[in-house]
Amino acid sequence: MRDQVSLSRRQLLILASSSIVAAPLAALGDGTSPDIHVVKNPQCGCCTAWIEILTDKGFNVTTEDRAGGLLTEFKIESGIPKNMMSCHTAKVDGYFIEGHVPASDIRRLLADLPDALGLAVPAMPYGSPGMGPEDEREAYDVYIISADGTAEVFQHYPKAGIPV
Repeated sequence: MRDQVSLSRRQLLILASSSIVAAPLAALGDGTSPDIHVVKNPQCGCCTAWIEILTDKGFNVTTEDRAGGLLTEFKIESGIPKNMMSCHTAKVDGYFIEGHVPASDIRRLLADLPDALGLAVPAMPYGSPGMGPEDEREAYDVYIISADGTAEVFQHYPKAGIPV
């Protein structure tokens, strides 16, 4: 004969409430929050602003400070062409992310998994994430960099107020 387990109303309520509390924690381990490591100049405020945006968008961000030649060396080792360099470099799932790339483009890269080295927003366009208000943004492009160092437009952002 099978043993029957009987739970009191209190035990059922505790079990149910435990499940409700644990559900959001389980989501953290399901891959929806990518880990991204940002290498930046320690005095850079726009890098910090970009990191805060990524964190707000659900990324698990770690940082590392490198200045001058050490930061440039990291960029070169990562395969970033000189004309695509910006202020900070990140690594996520084997890709580099150079400069003020929007979180939505990073998520698209991770969803599509193209055969590429990474994404770059060269220079520091005003209105890109971390570089001022988006509603005053200047036009800029996010580039995808292939293994041979060539770049093509991955996403275009028009000047704010210009119809797409």
